[in-house]
Amino acid sequence: MKTIIEPFRIKSVEPIRQTTPGERQRFLEAAGYNLFQIRACDILIDLLTDSGTSAMSTGQWAAMMRGDESYAGSDSFYRLKQAVQDLTGFRHVIPAHQGRAAERILFTVMCKPGSVVPNNTHFDTTRANIEYRGARAVDLPLPEARDTQLQLPFKGNMDVAALEALIAEEGPRNMPLVMVTVTNNSGGGQPVSMANIEAIREVTRRHGIPFYIDACRFAENAWFIREREPGYAGWSPRQIAQKMFSLADGCTFSAKKDAFANIGGLLCTRDDRLAEQEKDLLILTEGFPTYGGLAGRDLEAIAVGLEEVLDPDYLQYRIASTAYLGRHIADHGVPIVEPPGGHAIYIDAGRMLPHIPANQFPGQSLAIELYRHAGVRSVEIGSVMFGENARHQLLRLAIPRRVYTQSHIDYLVEAILEIDERKESLRGFEIVTQPEFLRHFTATFRPVDKN
Repeated sequence: MKTIIEPFRIKSVEPIRQTTPGERQRFLEAAGYNLFQIRACDILIDLLTDSGTSAMSTGQWAAMMRGDESYAGSDSFYRLKQAVQDLTGFRHVIPAHQGRAAERILFTVMCKPGSVVPNNTHFDTTRANIEYRGARAVDLPLPEARDTQLQLPFKGNMDVAALEALIAEEGPRNMPLVMVTVTNNSGGGQPVSMANIEAIREVTRRHGIPFYIDACRFAENAWFIREREPGYAGWSPRQIAQKMFSLADGCTFSAKKDAFANIGGLLCTRDDRLAEQEKDLLILTEGFPTYGGLAGRDLEAIAVGLEEVLDPDYLQYRIASTAYLGRHIADHGVPIVEPPGGHAIYIDAGRMLPHIPANQFPGQSLAIELYRHAGVRSVEIGSVMFGENARHQLLRLAIPRRVYTQSHIDYLVEAILEIDERKESLRGFEIVTQPEFLRHFTATFRPVDKN
């Protein structure tokens, strides 16, 4: 049959409430037009992020009941460690309260002022943690990825020739590590091919540079490899993931994405000396190395989630349902980053709203209107988030895992198409206040005068 159904039944529900457009306008004004500052109870459909917002399974809830809350030597940690080692092959598994904590520890230990860290595309916290150390985060996406409408099977790949050129320019000694993000979140949720990961590995091995994977959505990336890359159709998602990790020296991982957990992260490495330094810093800021700032029950939920996320039935549904949203709005003329990604659909707000310049934040304008019109929360991925480093002006619709049904997505499609019919009426915004780092979380805005 052609219809892809949710591969689960719903056993527990949480009410969501409708608000009026007038109420939502008042909420926007009180929040300084920053959707991060609006209370969750005033959101109808929340697509701000897929991080920590997934619905956990009966298996995860059952596992949480055996959470060992011992300060040191928790059995829950050893169950998680075994699950991670079976999947990744990394010798050292260091838990943290979320992915950005793992990033902070990694870059604190490995980077120094003036260091250069390449990536296919750094996400916001990754870039911020590198820059906080006085290092430089360099994005090396494919040149073809600049065209959001171009159809490429692995549009999230790193430009390996550009990596070689950067190493020649900066020198291997000034490059403490090379990272690749799977899938490429800031690049439209696009996957990275196994061939590209192998090519990066070959370059870094030749120059003696450690190679790390930002593995937040490793399972979704594995599914794209299985479906799109020659030679992997007969492989299981687990086998593909294991091969990806085998090519790296370590990884950072937010368990709030492809482990279905509400909190948690991991830092993994093969390097004994590096692991000791990282654990020392972990104890200082996160907790003992067998809990890393997490409750034992969270460690249990992550261990189970790492098994469940590699289920082929789930991954087929996940990717197909995201593509359903993307195709239904793109086929009606709304420009998205093509082809549809795994965890989110990215509307090209710059292309959709050409009358709003980049310095008036078309992605933010569209996000605000989608909330005002339909009560849907999303997030800008453009000049608000990345400033002058922004390559595109995007609106991300990140879909939490196992949370929303087909009718929620149909409602979203309808809302977007209704806004598209009157898109010329949308206006730009300007920043009123902002912090030094990660300004999109707390900045305030106001509409730009029509004059």
